[in-house]
Amino acid sequence: MALKSWLASANDPVSDFPIQNLPYGAFRYREQTHIGIAIGDRILDLFACTANGLLAQLPEEIEYACRMETLNALMELGPEAWQRLRAHVTDLLDAEYTKDETRKKVEVTLVPMQAAEMQMPARIGDYTDFYASIDHATRVGKLFRPDNPLLPNYKYVPIGYHGRASSIVLSETAVRRPCGQTKAGDSAPVFGPAKSLDYELEVGMFVGPGNRLGESISINEAERHIFGLCLVNDWSARDMQSWEYQPLGPFLAKSFATTISPWIVPLEALAPYRVPVRKRAEGDPAPLEYLQSTKHDRDGIDLTVEAYLETRAIREAGIKPERISRGNLRDLYWSLAQMLTHHTSNGCNLRAGDLLATGTISGPDEGSEGCLLEMKHRSGAVQLATGEQRTFLEDGDRVILRAHAQRPGLPRIGFGECAGLVIEAAPLTR
Repeated sequence: MALKSWLASANDPVSDFPIQNLPYGAFRYREQTHIGIAIGDRILDLFACTANGLLAQLPEEIEYACRMETLNALMELGPEAWQRLRAHVTDLLDAEYTKDETRKKVEVTLVPMQAAEMQMPARIGDYTDFYASIDHATRVGKLFRPDNPLLPNYKYVPIGYHGRASSIVLSETAVRRPCGQTKAGDSAPVFGPAKSLDYELEVGMFVGPGNRLGESISINEAERHIFGLCLVNDWSARDMQSWEYQPLGPFLAKSFATTISPWIVPLEALAPYRVPVRKRAEGDPAPLEYLQSTKHDRDGIDLTVEAYLETRAIREAGIKPERISRGNLRDLYWSLAQMLTHHTSNGCNLRAGDLLATGTISGPDEGSEGCLLEMKHRSGAVQLATGEQRTFLEDGDRVILRAHAQRPGLPRIGFGECAGLVIEAAPLTR
């Protein structure tokens, strides 16, 4: 029999947050910030759970972590502690297991989501963005190097760049159009608002326990260092990027804003949706030995990821945002474990709360492109139901990212939304 919660909203088949999910986040309610777990249309307040003795059976370090305002302390504890807390919370919410007197104690710790203000789930010390989709890399490469879209290192190295943690913002934070240098053709560069603003549909992984400086994390142990996954929109100013990125890579075209979703979905919740990593094409080199897992044969995740666009006209007409992209995490060329292992292979030390992102997630089929730049390989601009067209984002556009894992007979494991509204550039000053 499928697991059910005594909280009715958690059993709604279209809910992102059934009892099988239980993602973590931080929220503010009645002038206090706590960490909690999403269940149906409620948030289980973990601080309140410690206050009324609901977590007394757990080790002291878990109770302590549940009293914090961010998830960093819990992230540091590692997978055994996460599994223990998750199992205990599942029991508290299980319709078959929970006794009436316990249920009453749990009920008073549940906060309505609509009444809570979500906060940054962790103190993010460092942020790294990868380039793990070969379909994305190939399409973008063809725009600039039609005869040689992939550089020689792509199939050997999980390529990434270090982003800016200070400009990571939470879903529904407005994103101001950046200003910077751009250059068109043979003209001299100019400074002003970016004209080619884009979104990037990505998944992020939050690091749990880190590693010491000078040491690395093996591929077989990598997932023990992943606390959970969220959605990421790594906004990009393409015209700024094309001028500044050579020879050192992305800089101001990326660092103005990166949006994340507020809920972190545990890997354990996604276990039923694990799949083998994407099969490499005939003739592709095998990963080097340090990137070859001998412990796992299902390092991929069957996770549908989608991007929706809401223009001013769509909003004013009162119609739903229009889906413009749909891909799947399983199509990545490099797995989450390979990215994390490669990141530490030189002895770089990761810390609890660090964020690693996949880079734009795209698939091989039309409609699976994870950004507007990539859609330029099609003929013409993106056509919207309102009659509008888009080659890049305009002021007043709102981008919404969503993701879910679902199979027949299994619950929907959702991520909530990762959304941001583009607002006009700040006035230029001298």
